[in-house]
Amino acid sequence: MRSPGLAALELRRFGRGKLPRAALVALLVLPLLYGALYLWSFWDPYGRLDRIPVALVNDDKGATADGKKLTAGDDLTKGLRESDTFDWHEVGAAEARKGVEDGTYYLSLTMPDDFSRRIASSAGDSPETGALQVRTNDSNNYIVGQISRTVFAEVRQAASTKASRSFLDRIFISFSDIHGATVKAANGADDLEGGIGKAEKGSQDLATGLQQAEAGSGRLSDGLTKLNTGSGELADGARQVADGTQRLAATVNGIADKAGPFLDENAKTIGDTARLVADSAGAVRHNLGTLVRTAPAAAEGAHKAATALNSVYKARCTDPVLPDPACADLKKAQQAAADVARVADDVNALVADQNGDLKKLDGRLATLQQQARTLAARSPHLSEDLDDAVAKINKLNQGAAQVAAGAGKLHSGLGSARTGAQDLEEGVGRLKTGADTLSGGMYKLADGSGKLSDGLHDGASQIPDYDKKDRDRRTGVMADPVKLVSKDLHKAPNYGTGFAPYFIPLSLWVGAMVAYMLIAPMNRRALAAGAAAWRVALAGWLPVVAIGVLQVVALMSVLHWAIGLQMVRAAGTVGFLFLVTACFAAIVQWLNARFGAAGRILVLALLMLQLTSAGGTYPVQTSPGFFNALHPFLPMSYVVEALRRLITGGGLTPVWHACVVLLAFTAGALALTALSARRRQVWTLDRLHPELTL
Repeated sequence: MRSPGLAALELRRFGRGKLPRAALVALLVLPLLYGALYLWSFWDPYGRLDRIPVALVNDDKGATADGKKLTAGDDLTKGLRESDTFDWHEVGAAEARKGVEDGTYYLSLTMPDDFSRRIASSAGDSPETGALQVRTNDSNNYIVGQISRTVFAEVRQAASTKASRSFLDRIFISFSDIHGATVKAANGADDLEGGIGKAEKGSQDLATGLQQAEAGSGRLSDGLTKLNTGSGELADGARQVADGTQRLAATVNGIADKAGPFLDENAKTIGDTARLVADSAGAVRHNLGTLVRTAPAAAEGAHKAATALNSVYKARCTDPVLPDPACADLKKAQQAAADVARVADDVNALVADQNGDLKKLDGRLATLQQQARTLAARSPHLSEDLDDAVAKINKLNQGAAQVAAGAGKLHSGLGSARTGAQDLEEGVGRLKTGADTLSGGMYKLADGSGKLSDGLHDGASQIPDYDKKDRDRRTGVMADPVKLVSKDLHKAPNYGTGFAPYFIPLSLWVGAMVAYMLIAPMNRRALAAGAAAWRVALAGWLPVVAIGVLQVVALMSVLHWAIGLQMVRAAGTVGFLFLVTACFAAIVQWLNARFGAAGRILVLALLMLQLTSAGGTYPVQTSPGFFNALHPFLPMSYVVEALRRLITGGGLTPVWHACVVLLAFTAGALALTALSARRRQVWTLDRLHPELTL
């Protein structure tokens, strides 16, 4: 008989009576006891926290901050009672303490009497931290205590945020006040900078003007020095002129004393003489024409006479017979004739007017004629003219003396002015040095005022000025600056969904374990008939696989339609669970086939090792090293990881990996079962008389 037929024959045994049928039903329902009931019991515990009784004690007396009443305790109490976190019971401190002790309340939350005062102190000189007091009792329930720590951390954060908002709001208002004051200070600094800038420019203009004044005073000093030197020379010259005019005046006065009477007495004679000279000059000018006509002939005659005398002299004086005295007289006559000839030549040359001398002579004679006539006309008044000339010379002498005296005073004054100009130059130099220093100081002051103005403007721009809307927004951000933006890629909707990948394989393992308590791991008929070992293995494995498939269908139907398990990949989940139950059946079969009664204990032990090393609750990394070492070598580790991806979503790589691992475990377990079947076909004393029977 083939293996499927042997498997069907094994299953038909459960239809021969009520008890076998009940056993078969129990096999189908057993995974529900582990899977469905477990998951149902804590399907969504966090969604029912509002049923947990918790004591709330509000002893806060309130406080005043900036003239406003602060009731942090009342505000927090109102917020907690409106929340669905716990079932809050507002009681006194003593009742809360007693209730936590006897289990009436799982825990208590107390706001002390100075809760608001401590929060308000954050704006004062001695800030204090407000403290919420939580009392738990792990003897009531440890998990509630753990949950409360998480919940109250959020409560504390909310209270701190609200307190911070009030404190920060006051800070932002202060920022606005500081901003306004800084803007005013910056505007004042602008005015100061403008005034100092004008003063700095004025100091520069003053320094420039004093520099020019210094240069001018230097030039003035140099000019006055030159003037002083010149005035000294002028004074000396004026004195010399005065002395000269004094001598001139004395001489003229002396001559006038002598010439005055002469002119009075001889005025007529002088006039007549002058007229005679004028007439003579006119006559000479008139006879110049006659001289021009007769001069050549006279010159020619003089030359002839000179020649004749020269011939006579040569004729006579060369004769030694003549006595010497005659020759001497003849010599004189010959020389006189020669002189007359030269004079005649000069006169002839003069009248020839080759060099214009005749014209000059005529002009001078005309001038002499005119002046003589003028003198003749003025001769009656010569005495008066002499008196006028003497008076003018005396007046000139007096003026020269005054000029000399003034030049002396000028020289003395210029000397004083030169000394003053030098003092002025030194004083202006000192003023210029001071003005330069003032200009430098004013420049630094202007630069400093500019930096002050810029700094105040920069500071004003950096100091925030918030309106109420912006202040509320920023206060909210700073009071709670870090928010947890959580994005769950494949979120499990509740606690039960998260634990389903852990409890489902647990229930299927238990189902296979119980199934092999009722079904023999190796078909006895096949063993007795001497069937092939692999047929024996398949004949013992297929009935449990068939039951496992029914277990999967029943379990997943209840979880999905009764409890509410939602699967991202429902068909994939069911198909994968078919492979899981086949693998688990093969492993449990081999342990039972190979070790007999002891194999049942090994099946249970292997279940415990898989549960503790699969990472179904906490990450396996949080477990001791022993379980971390076992994790990669047990099939349930891969089953849990694959079911998480199939139920809640995610990449399918772990699913395919798990399929390969499960197939390998299945094939290996079946091979080992076949090997065990081959060994069981040989009877031994151990088989006839087993040491342990369960």
